[in-house]
Amino acid sequence: MKTNRILIFLLWIATLYSCKQQSNQKPSPVPMKKKEVVYQVFTRLFGNTNTTNKPWGTIEENGVGKFSDFSDRALAEIKDLGITHIWYTGVPHHAVIRDYTEYGISNDDPDVVKGRAGSPYAVKDYYNVNPDLATDPAKRLEEFKDLIQRTHKAGLKVIIDIVPNHVARNYEGLTNPEGVVDFGATDDTSKEYDVNNNFYYIPGEAFKVPEWQDGYLPLGGDLNRLVDSKFKEDPAKWTGNGSRLAQPHFNDWYETVKINYGVRPDGTKDFAELPEEYRQKDYREHHKFWEQKTLPDSWQKFKDITQYWLDFGVDGFRFDMAEMVPVEFWSYLNSNIKMKNPDAFLLAEVYNPNLYRDYIHKGKMDYLYDKVELYDSIKHIMKGYGWTDHIPVIQKGMEDIEHHMLHFLENHDEQRIASPDFAGNAQLGKPAMVVSATISTSPTMIYFGQEVGEPGAEDAGFGKPTRTSIFDYIGVPNHQRWVNNKKYDGGQLSDEEKSLRQFYKRLLNFTITSEALMGDYQEIHFYNKDNTEGYDHRVLSYVRWSDNEKLIILSNFDEHKAYDFNFKVPPEVIASWGLENGEYSLTEELNRKMVTKMVVKNGGGEIQLELDPLESYIFKVSD
Repeated sequence: MKTNRILIFLLWIATLYSCKQQSNQKPSPVPMKKKEVVYQVFTRLFGNTNTTNKPWGTIEENGVGKFSDFSDRALAEIKDLGITHIWYTGVPHHAVIRDYTEYGISNDDPDVVKGRAGSPYAVKDYYNVNPDLATDPAKRLEEFKDLIQRTHKAGLKVIIDIVPNHVARNYEGLTNPEGVVDFGATDDTSKEYDVNNNFYYIPGEAFKVPEWQDGYLPLGGDLNRLVDSKFKEDPAKWTGNGSRLAQPHFNDWYETVKINYGVRPDGTKDFAELPEEYRQKDYREHHKFWEQKTLPDSWQKFKDITQYWLDFGVDGFRFDMAEMVPVEFWSYLNSNIKMKNPDAFLLAEVYNPNLYRDYIHKGKMDYLYDKVELYDSIKHIMKGYGWTDHIPVIQKGMEDIEHHMLHFLENHDEQRIASPDFAGNAQLGKPAMVVSATISTSPTMIYFGQEVGEPGAEDAGFGKPTRTSIFDYIGVPNHQRWVNNKKYDGGQLSDEEKSLRQFYKRLLNFTITSEALMGDYQEIHFYNKDNTEGYDHRVLSYVRWSDNEKLIILSNFDEHKAYDFNFKVPPEVIASWGLENGEYSLTEELNRKMVTKMVVKNGGGEIQLELDPLESYIFKVSD
């Protein structure tokens, strides 16, 4: 078994080297600003203090958080954690199983809604917000605007979701601005495809709900007059993940319909191609390119939506499943966003590494998820079978786009670190978080509750534990102990949970103040593997520096083994830093528990170190 793992590792390294896209571009210069840190919060769960946690529970049984729960105190505490941006997940009005007809909102059919609270990625009305989140649903837009103002007052910026690939099957705008027509309202439904149809159709066939599997029943089997497998849609539309079946599979995104961007069913395009030289051009040139072009209707609709929310006070967007939408559309949309707000924060979910550079350079995305490369590799290390040797290889391959690859260890799609299906222990996330937050100039993201070791253990209803549910009403226990009946002071946290949050607070606040983390990077891991006795693949080391700050960073991913070695800093690093032979004081910035020294002799640096299990050091070099 050990031999097989070594062979797999060697093949993995070879694949990275052989398959990595080669870019002729040099790394893009990064303006000397500080790191950005995004706090993703599932809005309806944040302030919920109800601990009932009944599977498939109603809003009355399990409770729900509100916009108002983000009080001045709560926002101040989030800011104090070291956060610069809040991504309020699940804000646009999506399909929910609750009767809001007194507010003019139609009921949603459980046959085409996942969970009882509904998926935030089945948006029903892009010009309004989820009524569950409002104290008074009639004033839900005003309450969200108040939240934006409170967030800005706290010194934080606001990000919300935009989901361009698909919308809810029962899309219905209630508060559209003048002149805005709903998706599909003017479609020619007799055609499978028309360039200005918003959806794709299956003429002559009516939609059928999926055949339920694995014992699944909508609402967990609770009686509801709408659970009758008779959702009306005739003709049927293509499903959000691209299924062209009138009866999608249970594992398809059956609650959504796919948006048509002018891509014909055979894959050819009904819009202008973006010339290759536009990779090198800025958003202003992209904006000019599209100004005189005839564009599909769906392009204009989403441009209007994003402009509406920018006017509302939103500072940026997280784009769901961006790679399922043509890159030319992103050039158009993002250049229009940047013309209105050049500082808008644009983050996209893209999982295909072969598309990264297209979506950054041609699509004008600021940031993409670094999931398939960095996250997946760190996860393997945390689970005990990955090697830290992977990480420098990944960073080398990302050298030209590293600033654009947002780092995370948790989000709503991924397993919680403390879940037994992932690491089973939140402490194992500590060295991983140091690496994720300090190895590049890119933004860092954490998911609410991560900082207190939330395990995602609740059986909420739709879906399985290990991820905090995004489909049902539920409480989030560790996080609720920090909320402490809306005092937001961590009063109910255990000592271990308090300590973990303090670790995140120290780390994140350091990252947003450090100049070196926006400067140069060099791995020194392989040098130490070759030259330092006792150093191995469970440790990772690298250096970061700017003109005014020099950092040496080490992390021990082993939860059982401590390391005691004479750590080395290579001569080329010492030369780059302009250090002469002698002794240099090192201040440890993460834990603030030690001051040691580096001895430079014969052009190289040496540091006598003890590195405890799961320990990380961020040493600042004093000249």
